[in-house]
Amino acid sequence: MNKKWQYIDIDKENAKRIAERFGISEITAGIIANKHLTDEQIQIFLEPTRNNFYDPFLLPDMEKAVKRIVIAIEKKEKAVIFGDYDVDGITSTTVLKKFLEERGLEVRNIYTK
Repeated sequence: MNKKWQYIDIDKENAKRIAERFGISEITAGIIANKHLTDEQIQIFLEPTRNNFYDPFLLPDMEKAVKRIVIAIEKKEKAVIFGDYDVDGITSTTVLKKFLEERGLEVRNIYTK
């Protein structure tokens, strides 16, 4: 099986402008330049605030999950977090584990491939 890499040309002038405007490397600016973002969008991407996050309650059954976690914390139950064994899976389960442990819940992580 042969794989063929595809390269996207970078708008070098725009990348240089973005690098200078936002004080970032030209490599990072090149990636951003290819996304065709406005300066306002770039600013939000580089320095997001809580107001820029999506509402997690837009996910199905999030309210049920939160209520169940609150019950588990109140009853001092044990919990297990399942996550993928990749960079975002390990990161997200570790952050969630720390958050729950800080609220008194005993938690184990289990990773799947």
